[in-house]
Amino acid sequence: MIYELELLPEAERLDFGMASVSQAPRDFSLPYAPAKSRAHVLSDSFGRVHKYLRISLVERCNLRCSYCMPEGGLDWTPTDELLTDDEIIHLARLFVEQGVTKIRLTGGEPLLRPGIEKIAEALASLPGLKTLAITTNGLLIKRKLPKLRAAGLNLINLSLDTLQPDRFEAITRRDGLDLVLEAIDVMLNSGYDPVKINCVVMRDVNEDELVDFVGLTREKSIEVRFIEFMPFDDNRWSGEKLVPYDEMLQVIQQVYPLEPIACGPESTAKLYRVPGFRGRVGFITSMTEDFCEGCDRLRITADGNLKVCLFGRAEVSLRHAMRSGASDQELLGLISTAVGGKHARHAGMHAIAASKNRPMITIGG
Repeated sequence: MIYELELLPEAERLDFGMASVSQAPRDFSLPYAPAKSRAHVLSDSFGRVHKYLRISLVERCNLRCSYCMPEGGLDWTPTDELLTDDEIIHLARLFVEQGVTKIRLTGGEPLLRPGIEKIAEALASLPGLKTLAITTNGLLIKRKLPKLRAAGLNLINLSLDTLQPDRFEAITRRDGLDLVLEAIDVMLNSGYDPVKINCVVMRDVNEDELVDFVGLTREKSIEVRFIEFMPFDDNRWSGEKLVPYDEMLQVIQQVYPLEPIACGPESTAKLYRVPGFRGRVGFITSMTEDFCEGCDRLRITADGNLKVCLFGRAEVSLRHAMRSGASDQELLGLISTAVGGKHARHAGMHAIAASKNRPMITIGG
């Protein structure tokens, strides 16, 4: 059999076949479901239709954030085991043809991917795709943005966890806050509205900056999104370092009144606005108030594995399938089976912390 799926406890296992591609020649007799109709390939058994695909372009990053990159570093995936440009575009086309309307490019730092502009242009031209987004740390934005804007990139999320230079260096293990702050204005001046800032909040690290981040939304079209600290392999997560959503809300409301903004069921963020401020504030509450019920997201890692849940261990290698000669119909059957086996929700933060997954940098932010 040619598809790889990491072994899971029996109760969590999706039965796609367990053997490695190296163990047998091309063989599509494994028990995957045949491709369903377009309306159902990306539907799971709970009725969720997946319209949002996150594609990691590269594992590497020019920062070393402690919650993302293991302190001891990583053994990087060899280049020939990463998806090629053509493979990325091929898979994206399949997903868009099945109803995906939004693709986000992630990493690592996606702007480190050689030829990212050509990839963006090819994806933006896919009929039916409405949004092409990127999540970046901003260090390379000033140089890369003009061509990406022209290619069709229409939404940007910027990762930024502190507004203090010394703290930035401590969190990222690198210098560069001035470049990131400059990147915000570059994006705004280029017409991005809003610019979203993702801030991972950690106790005794940066939770004292919540009010300062909200202040960024006063005059500028910025959406600050406070993210609860999530456990991944080797990121030293603990319940003590988690700052819950309700606590963040209380801290901010001591200074600024917050008005709730209505969101759709697929929204990852609980949104608020300070009256009179131009921007808005969001909270991503993955740990304390999960939003799994409305989840419409799928992920493809830089090495070509499909993950149907950020916190799930199950992965299916679409790269192995493509390189072993799988037809589009066979790929769709494999994707359909994976999506159909998605769980109703994740197992809870303590169970996630005790389970094996990947470091965040190799999943894609």
